[in-house]
Order: sequence, then structure tokens, then C-alpha cells
Amino acid sequence: MLAEKGKGLAIGSKMPGFNLPGVDGKNHSEKEFEDKKALVVIFTCNHCPYAQSYQDRIISLQKDFGHKGAQIIAINSNDATGYPDDSFEKMGSRAKEKNFNFPYLRDESQETAKAFGAQVTPDCFVFDKNRVLQYRGRVDDNWQDHYKVSSHDLRHAIDSVLSGKKPKVQEANAIGCSIKWKF
Repeated sequence: MLAEKGKGLAIGSKMPGFNLPGVDGKNHSEKEFEDKKALVVIFTCNHCPYAQSYQDRIISLQKDFGHKGAQIIAINSNDATGYPDDSFEKMGSRAKEKNFNFPYLRDESQETAKAFGAQVTPDCFVFDKNRVLQYRGRVDDNWQDHYKVSSHDLRHAIDSVLSGKKPKVQEANAIGCSIKWKF
């Protein structure tokens, strides 16, 4: 599925607040990361093949940019009733197995995903030090083969924000599985 442009937070919007449980046993909120120059919120999950294919790339982004002042936060908002691989317990297992170097949070109520306007997994949001949205969209242009990526959209957006600049590309349609909403 393709995230539709114009849905959800618009570029220039302030970041919605959140306070969610993490697989590390702690609750995390945006306030915890006030000292970061860039805050990257990625809506993701365990079961989606698109999300799975990007996990190592997201780990690499945190390694590459964490010491420069960026923080990635992954949030799973999927309905775990219909998608048991997205349960909080299995999120913890995945984070441990992949050695996630960023908080992996559970949005059980789905209110955080709705506030951001997240549509697919993964759906990425890059906020500057003032928590103003500077980029929204995909990780890159090739979910299947990282060796064939020609447009590193998320990487470029993070680098731009850390340099105090606006990203050249501020929106790039995210491709992934739709968020599994509760009914």
C-alpha cells in the first residue's frame, strides 16, 4: 500500500505528544528526547515484510546519526488481535533478536498513530530540534534490495535536519503494509 500525500501531519506541523510503553520495560515520551537535534518517529511493526526489510537499515541510521544528535523511535500501532506477531511480547522478542538500538514502543490505543496520521509500516516522520515536521515518508526507494537503493530519502532528511537545513525532499510516498486498525 502507498501512503497518500496530504494525509496526516503536514510539513511544518508540530509533533504530537506521546507517552507509550517500550519493550525495555519503561514508558517513553517525546519530552525524554528534548536534547536531540532531530527526532525520527517511525511507525512500524513485526509482521509486515516491508517493515522487516527495513529493520537493519533503521538500526544503521541510528548508529550513523545517534552520536550527531538524532534519535529514532519505533512505534507499533497495529491491532495485535488480528496480527498476533505484532503483540507486545513478540515486539520484545524482535527487538532483542535484531538488537534494536532505539526504543520500540507499543501504541495499543492507536491514538498516537492517528495523531501523526500514520498510514503504513514503515511510515517515517523527521522533526527538527523545535519538533517541527521536516520530512515525512519512506526510508528509501527500494524495500527489497538495499544494494539497489538510489534515493536515500530518510538518511538525507536526517542529515539535513542535523545540519540545520530543510531536506531537499520533504515528502516521499511511504510504501508498506497498511496499519491494522481496530474496529
